[in-house]
Amino acid sequence: MGSKILVVDDSKIVMSLHSYILENAGYACEGAPNGYAALERLFTGRFDLVVTDVNMPRMDGYALIEKIREQPDLQSLPIIVISTEEEARDQQRGFEAGANVYIVKPAKPHELVTNVKMLLGEKADAPA
Repeated sequence: MGSKILVVDDSKIVMSLHSYILENAGYACEGAPNGYAALERLFTGRFDLVVTDVNMPRMDGYALIEKIREQPDLQSLPIIVISTEEEARDQQRGFEAGANVYIVKPAKPHELVTNVKMLLGEKADAPA
């Protein structure tokens, strides 16, 4: 397996779908159901990228991103938001929190993988 990605979503189905897409592209994935669980995993393991939802219990995606950016060791960690929130203000809030990419659900598999490769500095495949 290649780079390790933390997939954060309170929906087990969505978390499994995003993990499946990324694992088929050669990445190792680990899941977290909310921001608190994600921070716990980030503090105890090494990840190359985070894919997170916005609307989650306990700690939403915006707060998670802000907490990640507060940590010196994690400030440069690439973060992709995948959310149903599609208004420009929601996307702006994601970028202000520190997200690198904001994708509106449902994420197209090729779009997700292409953005992951871009953020990890890998060569993207040509679209099928």
